[in-house]
Amino acid sequence: MGEVDPVFIQDLEHRPKLTIIEAEGIPLIDLSVLNSADPVSDGSLVSDIGDACKKWGFFQVINHGVPLEKRERLEKAAREFFHQPMEEKAKIRRAEVRISGYSNAEHTKNVRDWKEVFDFTRQNPIIVPASTSPDEEQVVEWHNHWPQYPPQLREVCEEYGEEMEKLSFKLLELIALSLGLAADSFHGFFKDQTSNVRLNHYPPCPAPELALGLGRHKDGGALTVLAQDDVGGLEVKRKSDGEWIRVKPTPEAFIINVGDVMQVWSNERYQSVEHRVIANSEKERFSIPFFFNPAHYTIVKPLEELTSEEDPPRYRPYKWGRFFVTRKGGNFKKLDVENIQISHFRISESELANRFQKAVSVA
Repeated sequence: MGEVDPVFIQDLEHRPKLTIIEAEGIPLIDLSVLNSADPVSDGSLVSDIGDACKKWGFFQVINHGVPLEKRERLEKAAREFFHQPMEEKAKIRRAEVRISGYSNAEHTKNVRDWKEVFDFTRQNPIIVPASTSPDEEQVVEWHNHWPQYPPQLREVCEEYGEEMEKLSFKLLELIALSLGLAADSFHGFFKDQTSNVRLNHYPPCPAPELALGLGRHKDGGALTVLAQDDVGGLEVKRKSDGEWIRVKPTPEAFIINVGDVMQVWSNERYQSVEHRVIANSEKERFSIPFFFNPAHYTIVKPLEELTSEEDPPRYRPYKWGRFFVTRKGGNFKKLDVENIQISHFRISESELANRFQKAVSVA
């Protein structure tokens, strides 16, 4: 990537600090109890998950049941793919009509990220709206596209995606229980899921004080399951004071974070948290996030079981498919406006207060 082009440079207020605050307190949760005969009966695990979602929006899991060998095979194949010449990677370059494949020109918050990626979907194909129009009723299929080299990439990607889906459903059940819901309360939203896996490569950056590997953002889906290497660089914005906190890599662990969809479903009992990736001047970094997303036809809104007259819905319903394709489109180019966010569907505090007063007066 060479010298830092101005398109990579963050505004002054968003540039990383030279001092690093390492995370203390981000929960490390042992999932080994899930291998027992009746895992959901372990109330302490459910409580730990709930506390982590409420206080941090992030946590790490160990003894999660994902075979290390499958993760290592994918990490090896990812390195082989990204270390190819650009002309080889460009053969499967992503486009607005071909959403899977390779890209080195993604934008976050309208600033280009210092990274390159390879995307593929868990289900192939996935079905999404044909356009971002609010009235769009036509749908299209998005298919995966695979490179010729390394030859094993497709196989190891698909194996890994299967493992991520299994783990995500386990986590989803624990989160549902922590909210006082039935374990399978969220399952129906994922029948025709739009989940995807991303291979990230962050090359050494000559000016890490100016650019970010990945700009500040919140994940739009339900859950994210992240594997990162031992280089590190992930930073989380701590809810208590707004400080950026570095997440120290834990061997063989996965980092889990609550996404925007879960924030809406839970009516803000659990909240999505802003995070970013710091660039490194000396070492390259690799990571593999799995984005667990519902079906395109899902209407995202607070669950009725988690709302009441005293705590009315805080969001207007929105269509996940339209949100998804709009957000994806904003990754390809700098926009004149902010890309779509759940805050655009947030009901104002004054309106919530008015609704509460009306409910009280009727009662």
